[in-house]
Amino acid sequence: MSLESDIAVLREVPLFADLTDDQLRLLAFGADHRRLRQGEVLFRAEARADAGFVVAGGEVVLQRGPVGQERTVGRYGRGALIGELALITETRRPAHAVAATDCDLIHITRQLFRRMLEEYPEIAFTLHEKLADQLGQMTTDLLALEDRFR
Repeated sequence: MSLESDIAVLREVPLFADLTDDQLRLLAFGADHRRLRQGEVLFRAEARADAGFVVAGGEVVLQRGPVGQERTVGRYGRGALIGELALITETRRPAHAVAATDCDLIHITRQLFRRMLEEYPEIAFTLHEKLADQLGQMTTDLLALEDRFR
């Protein structure tokens, strides 16, 4: 993929939607590509997470459970960011990620993302607002389910 096509994909990611063209260009230039064939594992549950992956083409499924008894907990296509929390903090993968089809992924390391935050502090402010909104929505969603668990 070209730098311009990577920028176009990154622009589709909600977390990166407010970045300028120059910021997206820096992110795309510093990232690298991973290509997976259908059935290949991107990462396993409980693995140390130090990067996020943007799906540039194909589809990735997240699966949980023991080998042979996995259940799909999510399907992600073009423009999806998988492992966004790993861009911000040390964490472990909550699930296995497997290529459902042949995939092209943009690999963004935590180190690259931190460099972006240092060079463009306004990104940190925007990120803070987006994460606060997501947390608020998740809280609302959980409260809506409260009666189901009584």
